[in-house]
Amino acid sequence: MKHDPENLADLLQIAPFHRWLGLKIVQQSNDHLELEMPWRDELVSNPVIGAVHGGILASLIDLTGLYTIIAAGGVAKATADLRVDYHRPATKGPLRAIGQVIKLGKTISTADTRILDDDDRLVASGRGAYLSA
Repeated sequence: MKHDPENLADLLQIAPFHRWLGLKIVQQSNDHLELEMPWRDELVSNPVIGAVHGGILASLIDLTGLYTIIAAGGVAKATADLRVDYHRPATKGPLRAIGQVIKLGKTISTADTRILDDDDRLVASGRGAYLSA
């Protein structure tokens, strides 16, 4: 099912997990999407340094890639593959996820995502492949 890119903010509110993350659209174009996730204590898994759990960062990369494909007018039904690289602990927020379409395909579409902290430092990046058919 193809979603209307104009209703992307509504789509971000469909799933309880997405609502819990508190994702908000900062910027959207035909091949680019920037989301913001507020900082919350529940995200921290290492209280010694105050770092966000890697699973949250992976989820943010996954969801940003998926919604970047939809924002571009593509179809993204499910994640086929996800690669995540962690560059430094995410210890300051809010976090910004910037997605870029790599390829819109008939069966698989691909997007890259970078996550930046409140000081614009790269904390994680990744690439997702999403089933279109």
